[in-house]
Amino acid sequence: MAAPQTEARLRRGELIVDKLTPPTPPVSVGALLHHWRGTVFVPGATAADFLRVTQNFSAYPKYFAPQILQAKVLAQQSDRLQASMRVRQHHLVTVVFDITADIAYGRLDPQHQYSFARSTRISEIDAPGTAREHALSSGEDHGYLWRLNTYWSFEERDGGLYMQIESVSLTRSVPPGLGWLIGPFVESVPRDSLEFTLRSTCNALHK
Repeated sequence: MAAPQTEARLRRGELIVDKLTPPTPPVSVGALLHHWRGTVFVPGATAADFLRVTQNFSAYPKYFAPQILQAKVLAQQSDRLQASMRVRQHHLVTVVFDITADIAYGRLDPQHQYSFARSTRISEIDAPGTAREHALSSGEDHGYLWRLNTYWSFEERDGGLYMQIESVSLTRSVPPGLGWLIGPFVESVPRDSLEFTLRSTCNALHK
């Protein structure tokens, strides 16, 4: 999963986050691609612990507060399932999304496993938690998040669990004149969200 010098940093407790977005991403006009990777080592944790945490969707509002407000499984067949989550992001502005995703878990061998989640629907919610709550249409939303795929890999070794998560998201590009408002959100949230998810998973495993 990582070079020896990187593994040494991980075993010292560092969380390593890398930006993988290419300088000229292959996306259409009006859109931005964001690709990040985070890696961490959790002493004493096992792959079974990781699965116990990540498959317990009813506990997501506890494990991943305050970002995840609600989570539930909609359908499941063996190691594949469909789940929905209500997610809150905050950076100058606060935005709430309802996200539906297809999720799968797999195993290469007893020490190496993986999972991935691919969004199938993302709706920005206006006036969440009020009588006026409703999902904005594709023409009404702000384009803060159009697509989100996450890919986990994890390996049991050295008395603990190496975990790595990659996040690939698509947002609208920053319109002229609104960079001061939208720019910090679309640029910072993908990295902050990945780091938050990784740290929250570590905390849940420690508990």
